Formats: sequence, C-alpha cells, structure tokens
Amino acid sequence: MTTRSPPQFATTADKEELFWEAKTLADLTNVEWEALCDGCGKCCLHKLEDEETGQLFHTNVACRLLDLHSGRCTRYTERLRWVPDCVQLTPAEVRQIRWLPATCAYRLRAESQPLPDWHPLRTGDPRSTQRAGMSIVGWAAP
Repeated sequence: MTTRSPPQFATTADKEELFWEAKTLADLTNVEWEALCDGCGKCCLHKLEDEETGQLFHTNVACRLLDLHSGRCTRYTERLRWVPDCVQLTPAEVRQIRWLPATCAYRLRAESQPLPDWHPLRTGDPRSTQRAGMSIVGWAAP
C-alpha cells in the first residue's frame, strides 16, 4: 500500500523563499506540486451532477482508495490503475475543474490567493488540515 504523505518544506516561520508564492503552478516541480496539496481529501469524495441543469452536488461518500483516518489516498502512485476515472489534477486543469473546494490550495494559488493559515506548508504540521477541521476525516463515509 502506498499512502500519499506530504513532503516537508519550509514553513512561513522559515526565512527561505516560499515556493508557492514565488512560482506559478506551471513552474512548480513535481515535489512542490504534491506538497501544495493540503490533504483535505475533498477532491476524493463522489460528486453527482444533474444532467438537465448541470448543478453539482457534493456527497460525503469517499473513493474506495481514500483512507478515512488520514484523508490520503492508499494507492496514490497507482490510483489511475485502480480508479480509471480518478482525476489527475494538473496546472492546466485547475481553472477548468469547477468542483475544487474553495479552500483548495491549487485553486487558491491559481486565483493568486494566499494559502490559509492552517495549511501544512504554513504550519509545518502535516495534520494541520485535520486539526483545523478542514479535512474529510471524521465525516466522510466509505
């Protein structure tokens, strides 16, 4: 099992350059791109779309690969093999995907907005998203 865990980077307490503020999404390295994810797990919840109106409905039903205790994918590196319709988010798609949560770091940075104070890159704590009550942990269903 390959569970996705965020790489550790400089936090706002560090004097180093904050890559997420200095670079565009397209300029991030793969490691930086992965670190930008706050691990909320909301993108791994099933969504329903009304075929007539196009209205989108969010559910609390998780993808079968989502670990409900950590909010991370249990087979992240091979998820597309297990769940072929899993969305592989790219810088080009961030502005196109309308269901990304308003707190999603990819969405925020695409809109030139700052990361929230609870984001793991700001706190240095990989569980800060959960501690802030911003993840699926505790309310998503299998």
